[in-house]
Amino acid sequence: MAEEKRITPMAQDFSAWYIDVIKNADLMDYAPVRGCIIFKPAGYALWEAVQRGLDSRFKATGHENAYFPMLIPESFIMKEKEHVEGFAPELPWVTEAAGEKLEERLALRPTSETIIGWSFQKWIQSYRDLPVLVNQWANVFRWEKRTLPFLRTSEFLWQEGHTAHADEKEAREETIRMLNVYVDFMRNDLAIPVWEGQKTPSERFAGALDTYSIEAMMKDGKAVQAGTSHYMGTKFAEAFNIQFLDRDQTLKFVHTTSWGASTRLIGCIVMAHGDDKGLRLPPRIAPVQIVMIPVGPAKLREKVMARFDTLHAQLKAAGIRVKADAREEYSPGWKYNEYEMRGVPLRLELGPRDIDNNVVILVRRDTGEKLTVPQDNLADKVRALLEEIQQNMLNQALQFRQEHSFEAGSVAALGEILDKQFGFVLGGWCGEAGCEDQVKAATKATARCIPFHPPKQMPTCIACGKPSAATVWYARAY
Repeated sequence: MAEEKRITPMAQDFSAWYIDVIKNADLMDYAPVRGCIIFKPAGYALWEAVQRGLDSRFKATGHENAYFPMLIPESFIMKEKEHVEGFAPELPWVTEAAGEKLEERLALRPTSETIIGWSFQKWIQSYRDLPVLVNQWANVFRWEKRTLPFLRTSEFLWQEGHTAHADEKEAREETIRMLNVYVDFMRNDLAIPVWEGQKTPSERFAGALDTYSIEAMMKDGKAVQAGTSHYMGTKFAEAFNIQFLDRDQTLKFVHTTSWGASTRLIGCIVMAHGDDKGLRLPPRIAPVQIVMIPVGPAKLREKVMARFDTLHAQLKAAGIRVKADAREEYSPGWKYNEYEMRGVPLRLELGPRDIDNNVVILVRRDTGEKLTVPQDNLADKVRALLEEIQQNMLNQALQFRQEHSFEAGSVAALGEILDKQFGFVLGGWCGEAGCEDQVKAATKATARCIPFHPPKQMPTCIACGKPSAATVWYARAY
C-alpha cells in the first residue's frame, strides 16, 4: 500500500506547510552541505519551464546567452568598493588546489559583474561594438545564515543579464525594459501579479546607482523579491577600464546594467498558488498540464485502455503536455490525491460508462470542479480549459493581493496591520534613511519598492510626519 502523505494546514503553520508541500510534491531533497538542496526531476522541470519562458523573451529583445567562469579572482572583487562591501560577508573562497596553496584567493561567484566587466574591457573598443547584450544561466554562491529551500539557499540557480551601452539614456531604457520582461513573465506565465518599482538606497544592489524590483505577495502576506534590474552607471566601467572610441573620436566609459531572477521563483509559485492539498500550477508553467487516469473494474480494462491510448495520442499530437498513469498497483483514489498534491492543472478520468457515453470526466485543480465533456474534439476543449484555468489563477492571485493590501499613516498603524492581518502596507516616506530604519526596527517590515504607479499618493511620512517624498510598499519579506 502506498504511503499516505500529509500536509500541515497552511493556517496552522505556514512554514511547515511549505516544507511539506515541496517535499511531498517531490521537488527537492536536502544536500549534505549546509544550505544547499538537490533539485529532483519535478523541481528541475519547473526551473526548465521558467528558463523557457524567460529565455525566449530575452532573445526576443536581442540578448544572447554566454557563460563565464564560476571562480573569480579576489582582485576582481576588490575593484569596486560598494560591491565588495555588499558581498564579502557571504563569499565562500577557494584557497587551495591540487594540494598547493593558491597565490590569489578565488571566490565562488556571488554574481558576475566583475568577471564580465573584465571581459567587456577586452571586447569593446569602439562605438561600433555597442551595445553588448548578454545573459548567462548559471549557479551562484552566497553563504546564507538562514536558509529556506528555493527561496534562500547557499547555492542557487539563476540567470543574470549584463549589458553595456554608449550612454546613460540607452542603459536606463534597458534597465526598465528588462524589468518589464519580468513583470510580463510573472503575470502571463506564472499568474502572479507584482508591484514593480524602485528600491530605496538602503535596499539597492551593491555597486548599483539605481535598483528596480518586482515584489510578489505570498499567501502568508510576506513579500518575495522575484526579480531585479540595476543601472550601474559607469562604476564598473571605471573599475575595469571599459572604454570605447565614440563617433566624436573621444574615449568614453560605457554605461552598464545587470538584471536577474532565480530559482526562488519556484518558491514563489508554491507560496502564491498552493493550498492545503499541495501545489497548484498555472497551466503555462506546468510540466504536466493534464494527467489521464483509467478507472473501472479490471475485467473491462482492455476496453477502457483501447480508447484511453487513442485519446492520449490525440492530446499529445495537439502539443498538450499530457501524462498517462495507467499503473495497476496504485488505486485511482491514490492517484487523484498524488496529482492534486503535484499541482497538475487538469485530471482526466475515463471508465467503461464514459466510453459508452462518448465522454470523459475532467477535474480542475484550481476549483475542484468536475466536468463531463464529449470526447469529440477533446484537444480543443482541453486547450480552452487550460487557458481558463490560467486566467482564473491570475484573477485569484489579484483578488488575494487586493484583499491583503492596506494603507497606514503611522509606524504603529503599520505594525498593527502586519500583526493582525498580514499583507503589504502602503505608506509615505520622507526619503530619510533614519525613518526607513525606524519602520524596520519597530515592525520588522522593509521598504519593498517605490511603485511606479502607486494606488494612492501618501501625503506624509509614516515615521516622522514630514511631507512624503515617495509612496512605498512595506512588508515583511523572505
